[in-house]
Formats: sequence, C-alpha cells, structure tokens
Amino acid sequence: LIFAVMRLTKPTLFTNIPVTCEERDLPGNLFNQLMKDDPSTVKGAETLMLGEMLTLPQNFGNIFLGETFSSYISVHNDSNQVVKDILVKADLQTSSQRLNLSASSAAVAELKPDCCIDDVIHHEVKEIGTHILVCAVSYTTQTGEKMYFRKFFKFQVLKPLDVKTKFYNAETDEVFLEAQIQNITTSPMFMEKVSLEPSMMYNVAELNTVDTAGECESTFGARTYLQPMDTRQYLYCLKPKQEFAEKAGVIKGVTVIGKLDIVWKTNLGERGRLQTSQLQRMAPGYGDVRLSLETIPDTVNLEEPFDITCKITNCSERTMDLVLEMCNTNSIHWCGVSGRQLGKLHPSSSLHLALTLLSSVQGLQSVSGLRLTDTFLKRTYEYDDIAQVCVVSSEIKQS
Repeated sequence: LIFAVMRLTKPTLFTNIPVTCEERDLPGNLFNQLMKDDPSTVKGAETLMLGEMLTLPQNFGNIFLGETFSSYISVHNDSNQVVKDILVKADLQTSSQRLNLSASSAAVAELKPDCCIDDVIHHEVKEIGTHILVCAVSYTTQTGEKMYFRKFFKFQVLKPLDVKTKFYNAETDEVFLEAQIQNITTSPMFMEKVSLEPSMMYNVAELNTVDTAGECESTFGARTYLQPMDTRQYLYCLKPKQEFAEKAGVIKGVTVIGKLDIVWKTNLGERGRLQTSQLQRMAPGYGDVRLSLETIPDTVNLEEPFDITCKITNCSERTMDLVLEMCNTNSIHWCGVSGRQLGKLHPSSSLHLALTLLSSVQGLQSVSGLRLTDTFLKRTYEYDDIAQVCVVSSEIKQS
C-alpha cells in the first residue's frame, strides 16, 4: 500500500512578473504586446502584476491559530493482490494532547489492486507550536500476514493576532475596555466580528460605531480590512447589572470582565476565529467609604448657586455613623449647614445627598472640600477634586 497526505488549502491569485522596455530599445513594442496577449494579465493593467487566474498551492503554507486545518488522506493499493481488513487512523499530536481525526473507526473489508481509500479530515487549531499528524495503516495480506506502518507529518501553528487590553475603572462602577488588535501575519485580514462577551455581572455596550443620519457606521470605515502589522483599537463599556450594582461589596471585588471573540477572513475567504481567556482587571480600591457624583451640570453661571447629587456607599463590613462637613476653597463655596448628621449607614448600603454650591471664579473649577467623619472610629475621609465644572459669566451663557 502507498500512503499519501495532502493539505487542502484555497488557491491564490496568479501574479505575473512584467517584463517591458522603452519603444526606442531594440525589442521595441514586443514585450508590451506579449503582456497584452498573456491570458493571465488584467486587460489595461498588464504592468501591475495583477492576475485574473488562480494557481494551486505550491507548498504547505502557514497555519495560524484559530483556522481550520484540512487534509486529504489517500491509501492506494499499488500491488496486484487484494488486501483485507484495511484500517486507516489519523491522530494529531500537540504539546498537550492527542486527538483522533479519523472520520470512521471501522475497517474496510478489502481493497482491490489500483483502488484507493480516501478520507478528508478537519480540525480547528486551538494551540500554538509544533503539531504532528500521525497517520497509521494496518491491513492483512492474502497469505494472512498482518502488516502495519506509520507516517509522521510535522507542522508549526503560528500566532495570527497580537491582542493587548487596557482597563479604565470609572467612578460610576462602569469599566471601559480598550482592546488593541494587531495583524502579525503577512497578508491582510477582513475583520468580520470583534465582540466582547461579558461576565454574568455586566452588560456591555460597543463604542465602535458612529450614528450618521440615523444609521450606525463603523469607526473603521465600510471596509474593515486590517493590513499586515497594522493595529486597531476597539472600545467597550461595561455596566454592572441592576441586581449587582446595588451591592457595593460585590462589584468592588469583581475582577473577571469577560472574553473577546474575534472572527476574521483571509485571502479567498478562509475563516479564522479566536476567543481569549477570561480577561482580568485590577479591582479598584475604594476604601471604607466611597463618594461618587450622580449628577452635576457641565456649565454654570458665575456666582449663581447650582445643585449636585452625591452617592455615599459604605464599602466596609461594619455600620458607620457619618457626619458631613463642607470646606470652602478659593473658588468653590458650599451653601448649607456643615457638620450635619447623616445617620447610620449599614454595610453595602448607599444614600443620596443633594448639595448646593457656587463658584466665585470663572474657568474650569474643581469641586473639592467634602469631609466625612465616622463618629464610631473618629476617622475622617477627605474628598477633593471630585469633579470639574465650567464656570462662565452669565452674559456669555445667555448669548
């Protein structure tokens, strides 16, 4: 028996190397005419190395993580005898496991001379590094002798994309994820889908589209091609679900955000897919008491009162008895009674506080000067530079 293995890949466009010269040279217009008569060139663009024909693969090529490895296996009876009980087995050996890729585990009863047994195997590559395709054939001759032989085919699986992530923790429990995806192959990619599958505690909103005339358009344009060594940034906003947002202690300790799902196509439509492991963020440290702004105006009038709403959350495991103090700064002046009791605040509980203040200086001013004191432990928590507000003259705002 003769054993043959061939990788199944898509063909590529044929490229023709142009050979030309100036008309005053000895060949004259001969080379140009030959290129125009060549059936493999594009009419009107003969010198651009573009081809209209497809060429079969001439080598094994590269295999990238996330792609589907397909191979054609053929066992041919090259003798003049009939062999029996032919069993063909194909395994893929990786650095961590051995996978059986054979479509059928049943043996073929007999194989006549000049006949063959064909099989096509498929496998989605999920590991980087050396892979060995182990093909084994066992059969019985006419004399009853059992024969067995194996062949090994080694190939490397390369990394197609380089993925880097950055996390930004917002004051409102929102988490912004920036994913930088770089094409590290030698051919362009069509990015079919890049999505984020959030963990069970979050809802996700993609920030990679722009609303134009009522239609959502991708920020990367109509053709989402990623050229070799190019990098593209995707942005996502994760908001805690309502049932978890009310539990400050739960959200505070959440580090698992979700995983990225990336789907692309190359050359003549070969599809690849990668799914990252669970992305981890550094849990923000809020301390025992967390103060966040719920509402604040962007622009206010000079020396006119404006309102803000604060949310105070007890992130500790004990009940607190809080006192609010308001300290004026050079530009921000608080309106109201300082030193008032806020009452007891149980663990993981929150309260909303409406405050009034005014600014005596124009420009971008920082809201500062809030102090919270826990009367049980006599501990004071200072909150400065909570937010910024733009202060303008009343005449400017009215105009």
